Amino acid sequence: MFAVIRTGGKQYRVAAEDVLKVDKVKGSPGEIVQFGEVLVVGGDNVTLGQPTIAGASVAAEVLEQGRGPKIIAFKKRRRKNSRRKRGHRQEFTLVRVTEILTDGAKPTKTARPKREPKPVAAAPAAAEEAEPAETRAPKRKAQAKTQAKAAKKPSKPPAKKAAKAKSGGKGKKK
Repeated sequence: MFAVIRTGGKQYRVAAEDVLKVDKVKGSPGEIVQFGEVLVVGGDNVTLGQPTIAGASVAAEVLEQGRGPKIIAFKKRRRKNSRRKRGHRQEFTLVRVTEILTDGAKPTKTARPKREPKPVAAAPAAAEEAEPAETRAPKRKAQAKTQAKAAKKPSKPPAKKAAKAKSGGKGKKK
């Protein structure tokens, strides 16, 4: 079964368990939101709305509220010393469609409980913390880099460069 819904001025063809990125809708992650503007419901028989289907809705779970990539709007008027730079990030909501409802039905599924991380065994964590920092091997790459930099640095600048630096430029001053 599929449906065509309208939200945020756009239309989306959805089916159960689809994940979509729509313009921002109210709801925190884990909540169930309903889209009431259903234009078409399809499956064995297709129902078209005029313009929407009365009593039909689509239930979806909010997965994430986020912001898209930054878009820069730069305007310049040549020879006028006039320019404007603005940035914009469009807000979006990531939703997972849970079910397509008809005849004014209410959503049967509730928001999924948030998963808690599994507790880690205490023995391995305690062993890592108990190990002193002195017994660990030093980082050799970092030491090698600092030694190489120290070896490359000359102690005194060459004579020509020193003379230019003292005179303050390319040649003799008048």
